[in-house]
Amino acid sequence: MTNRSSPHVVVIGGGPAGATASTLIAQQGYQVELFERERFPRYHIGESLIPETYWVLKRLGMLEKMKASQFIKKYSVQFVSPSGKHSAPFYFHDNKPHECSQTWQIRRSEFDVMMLKNAEEQGVAVHEGMRVLDVLFDEDRAVGVQVVDQSGTQKTIRADVIVDASGQSSLLINKFKLRVPDPDLNKGALWTYFEGAYRDQGKDEGATVVLSLRDKKGWFWYIPMQDDVMSIGVVANFDYLFKGRTNHELTFAEELENCPAVKERVMQGKQIRPVKATKDYTYRASQAAGDGWVLVGDAFGFLDPLYSSGVLLALKSGELAADAIVEGLQSGDTSRAQLGKWEAGYVEGMNRMRRLVCEYYDGFNFGEFIRRFPQHRGSITDLLIGDLFKQELDPVFDDIDSMKVTKATSE
Repeated sequence: MTNRSSPHVVVIGGGPAGATASTLIAQQGYQVELFERERFPRYHIGESLIPETYWVLKRLGMLEKMKASQFIKKYSVQFVSPSGKHSAPFYFHDNKPHECSQTWQIRRSEFDVMMLKNAEEQGVAVHEGMRVLDVLFDEDRAVGVQVVDQSGTQKTIRADVIVDASGQSSLLINKFKLRVPDPDLNKGALWTYFEGAYRDQGKDEGATVVLSLRDKKGWFWYIPMQDDVMSIGVVANFDYLFKGRTNHELTFAEELENCPAVKERVMQGKQIRPVKATKDYTYRASQAAGDGWVLVGDAFGFLDPLYSSGVLLALKSGELAADAIVEGLQSGDTSRAQLGKWEAGYVEGMNRMRRLVCEYYDGFNFGEFIRRFPQHRGSITDLLIGDLFKQELDPVFDDIDSMKVTKATSE
C-alpha cells in the first residue's frame, strides 16, 4: 500500500488492546501510528492469562515469543471455599486437548514490552513518551489527534480512524460521558507481592488459586510468577475495603487473618512490595464506536478480575475492532455502524463472564453445581478459559437459576 502523508489509523495507548489493534491493522498494509504517553517498561497489574488468549496471540505472531519467555506456565484454576476446602482443579486440557489449553502467568511490564515491540516489528509506527491531548472532530466525525512530546512540542495528526486504547482514563469515554458503572460489582482491590511463599509443584505450579474470605465478603487471588514471586490480592465491596479503613497495609493484614488458607501460604515468604489499591472497578461504555472512532480494552469497559479475563478482553476487543476497521477502510466506510459492528457479540460474551462473576459473589459453589449437573463441567471450563462468545453456553445459567430456585424452596 502506498505511503501517505498521514496514517490511516491512530491508536492511543500501547497496552495489550492498543498493541493488538495496531498490529492486526498494520498486517493488512495500512499505516498505523501508536502514541503511548509513558515509556515502557511500566508497571501494570493483571498478570494472569486465560487460554483463549492463544488464538489472538497466534494471529499477532506472539506465540513463539511467549513459548521462549520465562513466564510460568498455567494449566488450571482452583477454588478454595470460605471453610478452606479446595475444589478439584479445573484442568483446561481435560476440556480442550490442544496446546491452547496451556497459558501463562505473566509479568505485565515484560509482556507489554513484548507486545509493543511486536507491533513495531510488524510495521506500526510506535511513539513512546508522547501524550494525546485531544481527539479532533469535524462535526461528529473523529478526524485526528493533538499530541505533545516530552519537550512540550505539539502537533496535529490526521487519520481516517482513531482507536482509543488509553485504558480506564480513556479520552473519549470521558469526553462523551459514556462510562456506565456496574452497581452490582462496586468492588475494589488491595494487592502486593511476596517472595518465597508457598507454591504447588509440577503441573499445579502455575495454577491460579481463588480463595474466598472466611466471612464470604470477598476473595483473594494467588498467582505464581517467575523468580519465586507471588502476586496476592484481595477483592471485596468498595465500602468494606475502604470505608473507615485508610491504612492499606493494615487492611491487607486484617484480610489475611480473614483467609487462613492464604495466610498459611504466605507465612514462609516475605512481602517485597508495598500494598497497592484500586477503587475503580466494573464499568462499561454505553457505546463502543462512533464515526471515525472506536474504544477497545479498558477504554471500553473493565470487568471484575475474578476469572482473570482482563487481558483476554483487551486482546479480543482489539482483534474484533481491528477486523472491523480493516473492512471499513477497504470499503470506504468508517461509520459508527461499521466500526462498532463487533460490539453486540462482544458484549454478549462479556456478559457471560460477568454473570459467572456475579454468581460467585452470590455464593455459587462450583463443586456442588458440577455434582448436580455433571453435563455442564465442559461448559463451565469453557467459561473459565474465556471461550465466551457462543450461545451454547447459556443453558449453564438456566440450570444455575433452577438450582437457586430449588435451594430457596427447600429453605
